[in-house]
Formats: sequence, C-alpha cells, structure tokens
Amino acid sequence: MSNQPLPLAGVKVLDLSTLLPGPLATLMLADAGADVVKLERPGRGDEMRTYEPKFGEASANYAVLNRGKRAYAVDFKDPDQRDRVLELAAGADVVMEQFRPGVADRLGLGYEAMKAVNPHVVYCSITGYGPTGPHAARAGHDLNYLAESGLLGVVTDSTGSPPLPVTVLADIAAGTYPAVVNILLALRQAERTGEGSHLQVSMAHNLQMLGYGYFATHQAGGAWPRPGAEQLTGGSPRYHIYPTSDGRHIACAALEQKFWDRLVDLVDLDEKFHDDAGQEQAAIAALESVFAARPASHWRDLLDGEDVCTVVVATWEEAVDAGLVEVAGPDQVSQPGHPDQSFSTFTSPVDPALRRVGGTVPYPTLAALPDGSPWA
Repeated sequence: MSNQPLPLAGVKVLDLSTLLPGPLATLMLADAGADVVKLERPGRGDEMRTYEPKFGEASANYAVLNRGKRAYAVDFKDPDQRDRVLELAAGADVVMEQFRPGVADRLGLGYEAMKAVNPHVVYCSITGYGPTGPHAARAGHDLNYLAESGLLGVVTDSTGSPPLPVTVLADIAAGTYPAVVNILLALRQAERTGEGSHLQVSMAHNLQMLGYGYFATHQAGGAWPRPGAEQLTGGSPRYHIYPTSDGRHIACAALEQKFWDRLVDLVDLDEKFHDDAGQEQAAIAALESVFAARPASHWRDLLDGEDVCTVVVATWEEAVDAGLVEVAGPDQVSQPGHPDQSFSTFTSPVDPALRRVGGTVPYPTLAALPDGSPWA
C-alpha cells in the first residue's frame, strides 16, 4: 500500500446529518482521509441505528455508512451544548447538515452562526426540495422526489404502473454525489480565497440532471417523454428486458447498428424484424418469443464473448463470482480504490458509536470531553 497521504488528510468534517445522503457523503470524505466527527441526538441517535438487519449489535446500514467516523451525543436544543458545537465548528473545514430549511438557523447552528466563528467553513445543506419555494418545508423521501420530478413515471409495466426503483436514486445521485463534488470544489476555492461558502443541495431539483435527455428532447421538439415508449424506457427492441424460459431475464442494450446487426443474426431473429424502424413493437414481440424459448444458461453461453451489449440479468451471487461485486467478512472487507482498507473499525474501541444500539446513550457525549473538542 502506498505511503502517500490520502487526498483529504487533515481535513476536518463536522457531520450533523442522519440517515443516508449526508452520512454517505461524509463517508466518502472519510474514505479520502478526512477526519469526520458525527453528532447525534442523545439516546436513540441516528434513526438508521434502529434498522434491520444488525451487524453484531449495530444496524448494518448504520455501520457501513459511518465506519471510520467518531460519534458523539449532543442535545442541539440545549444552549450550553449548542455552544460546544459552535466551538467545535470553529476548527472544522466542512460542516454537513440535513435538517429541513430553517431548522439549523433556529437551533443557532445555521451557516451564519458557523461563519461567525469560522469564516473559512464550507457549510453544506442537503434538503429535499431546496431552501425556499412552496415545497421547501415538506417532508419527503427518495421515492417522493423521484415521483414529483417526473422521473418515476417514465418507465411503466404492462399495466401502466411505474415500478419501484432499484435503489435510492435521489438520495445518492441527487443528494450525496452533488454534495461531495461541490464540497471538494468549495474546499479548493477556500484554499485559494480564504473564504468559505454555503452549499445548497436540493435532491428534488438535482434529479433534473438524471433526466437530461428528456429535457433536451423537449427543448428540441416540445414533447415530453411518453411512459414506457421512448428509446431508453421500453419503446425500442434494442434497449429492452426480455424474459427467458426459466424465469430469468435478458438485458438488451444493442443500440448501435453494429451491435444490433450481430445480435439479430446470433439469435436467429426473423429477417423481417432486422430493420426495426417503424415496427418496434412487433420486433419487441418477436424477440420476446425468441428469448422465451430457451433458458438463461443457453443465452449466456451464446452471448458470452460476443460484441452485442446483451447479457443475462445476474443474481447477486453471479455478480460476485464474476468479480463485479466485492464481498468479504467483517474483518477483511476491501473497498474500491482502497484495497487494504477493512471494516474492522465496526467494532474498534476507537469507534464506540458503532458497537451497540439501544435505548441508552451508546456513544460518549460531546460535553464529556474536557475541552469540548474531539479533533485529533
């Protein structure tokens, strides 16, 4: 392993966020070398501590998202404890918060309060609907943001219903990643100018980036996507999911002509459907019949090694066996980009917050520290 320091070594991050978007963002910063201190409410702590299944005595989700951090209990409504938080913020490079708009300000922990004690601080606020506007104060989760952005309805099943997304796209792609990218940019700016900044990350608004193609189409022709009918949403035989005879599925993404030409020859599709223009639905039905006639193992053997951008939908076990997903035990779990890093901090004495979940305070209070600062 290289002896070079990690890119964010020496950067101090104060994390006031909970659940997924903020904690995943600060985890990425921690993996890059930042020193992350997480502050949670006394007793119950972060809601994710209670999730199932457990990793030992802790929630597996919580442990994964908060490895390598230190957690302390703080009652933000207590003026004395709030002042200790501000003292801690005075030495931080980054502050992450995920309250609804206005809550941090009411607690005395908003950007202006932090800036007053630390003009260089990069303060990142992740919200569902942005800091202002008619939806700003509304509660929401990933599925709500996808639904209201229009994205959830662009792919539908045979009944016209949108399916549940495969993962929490809004939280990660529109919350975590924009937060990390902008924090890094703001840190660079702070290095150059000496000035901090307040970053506003709205998950609902950032989803527009995921729908870039739909907006481009609308700007060019005025039309919005038809549910399940566009090239990438089910309207093309070249980009489609096809069932096999044994209940498995084929993921076809043979968009380019060279891939499509090779695929239809390889699976022996009726020649009249080789040119699918203008008869997309008929070509879809024909390919459905072809793929449904054989089990997934037949199609895997036929398609492997071919340049057709068409594959069998893998199970988790198959993805691991293929080396596309890395999984190991709690003491030997490597992370992409950090081949020697392990999850051993889940139960390490330096991470008491990760050791147990219960009705009592499972981590030290910030007030218990002699000088109020856990920075190394």
